[in-house]
Amino acid sequence: MKKAIIGKKIGMTQIFDEVGNVIPVTVIEAGPCVVAQKKTVEKDGYNALQLGFAEVKEKHLTKAEKGHFAAANVPMKKHLKEFRLDDCSANVGDFITVDTFAAGDKVDVTGTTKGRGYTGAIKRWNLHMLGKTHGIGPIHRQSGSMGVIDPARIFKNKKMAGQYGNEQVTVQNLKIVKIDSEKNLIAVKGAIPGAKDGIVFIRDSVKA
Repeated sequence: MKKAIIGKKIGMTQIFDEVGNVIPVTVIEAGPCVVAQKKTVEKDGYNALQLGFAEVKEKHLTKAEKGHFAAANVPMKKHLKEFRLDDCSANVGDFITVDTFAAGDKVDVTGTTKGRGYTGAIKRWNLHMLGKTHGIGPIHRQSGSMGVIDPARIFKNKKMAGQYGNEQVTVQNLKIVKIDSEKNLIAVKGAIPGAKDGIVFIRDSVKA
């Protein structure tokens, strides 16, 4: 991996290519991200860059976060993320912009999915509903059998009701369709996880 950036999901739209085909794209406001820390094999055992994104007021940061930015002598940012990069040519204080990527590049986008709260098994796992006749009773949307008499317990990973959404998901091998350097925008083909204004992490595709 050689390139990475932090961005904010703006929303989805569609654009047309040279022959008139419609391409659904997700627009991401990416960067500029400041390099807040650089890690090397000699000092830390691996190569990585810590990037900061989005302006923030000083009163909204902890004392430790303020000291971290002050030590690096870089502007304070709301979001920090470390990326392991094979080629760390950037140094502390440099800015990473959308020009790092180009149209046609394949990227992996990581985001946090929409949180849907506590849901039943049908919505959470797409299970079938029970029958509505023959004495089923008012339990049409509940799970069926939980197991047998022996071992008289529910096994782990049983698909049951519970928290749905609000988890980190990565979508791989998405193609960058267009880049707007003036507005710091990246148009990625297809959908990415998360709601509008959600923070996403864009990296080089590992399977391209």
